[in-house]
Amino acid sequence: MYSIKLLFSKTSESLEGRSKWWGAPDLPSGSPYPVVHVAEDGDEWDEPLTFLCQIRCEDIAALDPDGLLPHVGMLYFFAAVDYFLGYDGCPLYTPIGPWPSEIVRVIYSPTCEGLEPYEMHWDDGTDVFLPAEKLDFEACGACDEGFKLLGRPYIIDINEEYDDDYVSLLQIDENEDWGLRFYDCGMLFLLLRKSQLLGRDWQRTVGCLYSC
Repeated sequence: MYSIKLLFSKTSESLEGRSKWWGAPDLPSGSPYPVVHVAEDGDEWDEPLTFLCQIRCEDIAALDPDGLLPHVGMLYFFAAVDYFLGYDGCPLYTPIGPWPSEIVRVIYSPTCEGLEPYEMHWDDGTDVFLPAEKLDFEACGACDEGFKLLGRPYIIDINEEYDDDYVSLLQIDENEDWGLRFYDCGMLFLLLRKSQLLGRDWQRTVGCLYSC
């Protein structure tokens, strides 16, 4: 088993249609942005999930010899991590342990053609998305720490809870540069059974938050 390490770098070049962490997702025309319906204190609204990253699948093809992931198209990851970025008043429940299925979303586009940056702004007109960072990739061990695709979770407790049939589709570590912190020395794991992964059954992805 193997993993693919994610490497981040700030850049001034356009990342539209390319692999990136943060920024705005470049979605197929007309695609809805992932939201969660919230009802609280008599009010109801659709709360957008945080866009984490998009992976241009051709960028990781050489590092995925078993074809666990698609090797063409674009893969997108969304999750409710606003609270862990320090935003106040986040209405979505994000417990330690398994997450409600609606607050994790994985989307796949079979093509990178005709994608459009999604626009979303605060009331004052400023962009809601964090500055995009370029993503590069390299091979790493199946259970390595840090940010990675595939393999098994770095945390032993999560490995024991989710058996070898599960693949760690995306492992998200803490990052001081972004102010991303999962309580106390935590990690977020997006997990999928291998058969579901090979069947491209993205809606079966589950989240699990670990904290010491």
